[in-house]
Amino acid sequence: MSWGTELWDQFDNLEKHTQWGIDILEKYIKFVKERTEIELNYAKQLRNLSKKYQPKKNSKEEEEYRYTACQAFLSTLNEMNDYAGQHEVISENMTSQITVELARYVQELKQERKSHFHDGRKAQQQIETCWKQLESSKRRFERDCREADRAQQYFEKMDADINVTKADVEKARQQAQIRHQMADDSKADYSSYLQKFNLEQHEYYHTHIPNIFQKIQEMEERRIVRIGESVKTYAELDRQVIPIIGKCLDGIVKAAESVDPKNDSQLVVEAYKSGFEPPGDIEFEDYTQPMKRTVSDNSLSNSRGDGKPELKFGGKSKGKLWPFIKKNKGATPEDFSNLPPEQRRKKLQQKVDELNKEIQKEMDQRDAITKMKDVYLKNPQMGDPASLDHKLAEVSQNIEKLRLEAQKFEAWLAEVEGRLPARGEQSRRQSGLYDTQSAPAVNNCAQDRESSPDGSYTEEQSQESEVKVLATDFDDEFDDEEPLPAIGTCKALYTFEGQNEGTISVVEGETLYVIEEDKGDGWTRIRRNEDEEGYVPTSYVEVYLDKNAKGAKTYI
Repeated sequence: MSWGTELWDQFDNLEKHTQWGIDILEKYIKFVKERTEIELNYAKQLRNLSKKYQPKKNSKEEEEYRYTACQAFLSTLNEMNDYAGQHEVISENMTSQITVELARYVQELKQERKSHFHDGRKAQQQIETCWKQLESSKRRFERDCREADRAQQYFEKMDADINVTKADVEKARQQAQIRHQMADDSKADYSSYLQKFNLEQHEYYHTHIPNIFQKIQEMEERRIVRIGESVKTYAELDRQVIPIIGKCLDGIVKAAESVDPKNDSQLVVEAYKSGFEPPGDIEFEDYTQPMKRTVSDNSLSNSRGDGKPELKFGGKSKGKLWPFIKKNKGATPEDFSNLPPEQRRKKLQQKVDELNKEIQKEMDQRDAITKMKDVYLKNPQMGDPASLDHKLAEVSQNIEKLRLEAQKFEAWLAEVEGRLPARGEQSRRQSGLYDTQSAPAVNNCAQDRESSPDGSYTEEQSQESEVKVLATDFDDEFDDEEPLPAIGTCKALYTFEGQNEGTISVVEGETLYVIEEDKGDGWTRIRRNEDEEGYVPTSYVEVYLDKNAKGAKTYI
């Protein structure tokens, strides 16, 4: 089947059909372009939606995402952000692989179509020119033949007329011969043009037009194939992102399966637990015996009286109705003493952790400045080492201020947790014996709080709540009869000169044994041999704990 043989006389219809094909291709390009815009808008809306519901940094919302249900929601938001990214990929790929490519192909197709139909019109003009020449020669031959007949008839008439002179007859005869000669010449021209036209016509319908129409047919078939390939690419580009979209959805399902109601319930307990005992029964106050009436220890007025309630170490708190007492809405004390013991402990621990992070940050900055100063000393052309002294001194002052601040909060934390405040002192830890007479009292913080008249929490210490702790109860922490077992090893990152009591000096790169890990105060207890042990700053060593050791923690 060939358009050149089957559609030899349908030049105009083929021209319309090929133009329609280009219009269809441009319509498909427009469709894909609008699809890419929809994908981009959809991805943008998904990203905005995910961003809208993301928790704000350093806000109460960020604390709420400790709960597993909220974490599942946060995972959904993050996965939807990745999900939106896949729709952007679809848009980008469709634009580059379909829209841009087809737009370029359409321009090439228009040029090719224009060239083919230009050749077709040129062939048409050629055959029309030959046809006009043939018609012109035919009319001239016809006219000359009529003129020759009239001249022949006029000659015969003059020759038959006896009244006409011989000269006139001769003139008529010559005129008839001339007309016959012209007719013969016109006949020869007409025959020549006819042969030429037939040859041109044969070439036109059997050679030129079939070749041109064949090229147009091939061009049209390539266009059809290109549309088919583009439709297939359209589907494949969608299919390529399905696995990644599936992973996004799997991530959402996994987050949903990780929701743990028990864990969330425990977090609620940790968030709001006060640490107090429920109030006891209120005793009956007998006013019928005025002389013998005594105020009950559990009376509400007891918290406002001159006397102080009797508190026993480890016993239940009397005279407290914590659930019915409003908290003071004034300024929050620095030591969070207005909070219940458990909440106060959490706040103090959080503050200590924040200060330790700031200290570590400043120490890293100090190390960086020190290294830069060493570089300047070795390469003076890079900078003046003295220019860093002011900054180094400033960072060192900041570290000292932060350490003092951390020690203050560690002391409060130790007080809340019932620990000795010795670890918050300047020397951090002492390995010597504690004097029995100087052992501080330990307050039972969960039970030595009373409500002040304005509703805030205050701490009062009665004689009954003071408990003398023997030094021998705490000497075991530092002076054990038997050496503590090693729970791991450590490598010194920096040289440390242990000048305070209880500390030990280390050299950079030295490997030692860890016998007690950092308990939150920034110091680690290590041993070099049986006679040499002490504390070093945790930031100065890299610890490798033995997972099988008792109490060992895994660090990542």
